[in-house]
Amino acid sequence: MKAFMDEEFLLDTECAKKLYHDFAESMPILDYHCHISPKEIAEDKRFKNITEAWLLGDHYKWRQMRSNGIEEYFITGNAPDREKFQKWAETLEKLIGNPLYHWSHLELKRYFGYQGHLNGETAEEVWQLCNEKLKRPEMSVRGLIRQSNVRLICTTDDPTDSLIWHEKIKEDASCSFTALPAWRPDKAVNAEAEGFSDYIRHLEQVSEMKISHFEDLKKAMIKRMNFFCERGCRISDHGLDYVMYAPAPPEEIETIFQKALAKKALTQEETAKYKTALLLFFGRQYHRMGWVMQLHYGCIRNNNKAMQKKLGPDSGFDCISSHTPAEELTGFLNCLSSADELPKTILYSLNPNDNAIIGSILGCFQDTDAAGKLQQGSAWWFNDHKNGMTEQMTSLASLGILGNFIGMLTDSRSFLSYTRHEYFRRILCRLIGGWVENGEYPYDKKALETIIQGICAKNAAAYFNFTL
Repeated sequence: MKAFMDEEFLLDTECAKKLYHDFAESMPILDYHCHISPKEIAEDKRFKNITEAWLLGDHYKWRQMRSNGIEEYFITGNAPDREKFQKWAETLEKLIGNPLYHWSHLELKRYFGYQGHLNGETAEEVWQLCNEKLKRPEMSVRGLIRQSNVRLICTTDDPTDSLIWHEKIKEDASCSFTALPAWRPDKAVNAEAEGFSDYIRHLEQVSEMKISHFEDLKKAMIKRMNFFCERGCRISDHGLDYVMYAPAPPEEIETIFQKALAKKALTQEETAKYKTALLLFFGRQYHRMGWVMQLHYGCIRNNNKAMQKKLGPDSGFDCISSHTPAEELTGFLNCLSSADELPKTILYSLNPNDNAIIGSILGCFQDTDAAGKLQQGSAWWFNDHKNGMTEQMTSLASLGILGNFIGMLTDSRSFLSYTRHEYFRRILCRLIGGWVENGEYPYDKKALETIIQGICAKNAAAYFNFTL
């Protein structure tokens, strides 16, 4: 019986161990997509206890606590932090086979030096240990980032954001890593959503121009994109139900825009046409500016309407969607590609059944702009576990070039989540090491070093034009 999560965790062959320890383990982290707060980085926030650091805002953990029958009072309610931690510990011990079990214990090992396993009985011991460690200077937000060997972070920022906290981080010479904004214009795209008209009015104020027509909206967006670009932004991101392609003439888009501004309900067809027009506009601008376009899709959000009303969005009530039409995705990409206006693009589907679809689509639109200009993003959200990561990389290897893959990101709101990169790297080395051990790829040390270190960090640095 192997020891629990020892130094050879998940490395089940001698080759896997060698690949991980020689090539992957010490590579720096480029976290090119996450949801952490630039304000907390700028202020170098400290956490009062492990509950605040670990459970606040973590809807991954909230979902499992609800599945364990825990009252909402102990999840997002006003229960004392010690009691919330206890309920999480009692839930964690049941999560055999769940990535949260591995993530949690990697975080306890790497940041707090805890070698045991957390459950209801050990909760008090872990509570005391973690809270004592959190008092140390190196356990501040920036300290955690430095400990994790993170070189660069891209946050997720609305076009109306002042980016003041990014300015403060940039001006602080003591900050040892780079933090850049990333453009997330979902509120401008979602014309069917409640609050769209109010958002446009806010955008008017920020962009200092009147937005009366769809063409005005595009001009305002260009102003804000230039503002972001001046502050180092090189990446956009879109959270979509699916990638739609419903082209319509400009006069029809204008009619739809006016209807949305008047707070009138849009039909599903109108919504698709408006989103297509705006996303095509964005894609063309990204190509012009040299930005990367990330498309996250395949999710049905806020399914529990009663809980959404009570807690708001991003509180753990989303699921995988089966509606991810490939013909619309290819239509969208083809429209940009045909005019030589397709930017570097990363496709993430929450539906793992889309792995092969994405892998086959990539090859249709690659060109000499970059090695792997179109990328399949890393296994995302409900798929960032051992099986999901293995399946995504195996599919990508089967249909494309795994050696050009830009690798892992945290997609997290937690400063303790960088161990997900270690988890990913162990799974990567396990997969490739298995192929080598099985005689499916030679033990070519130079080639394997290039592949492993590329996927860990170097490919992303080249793809986004970042400096390691």
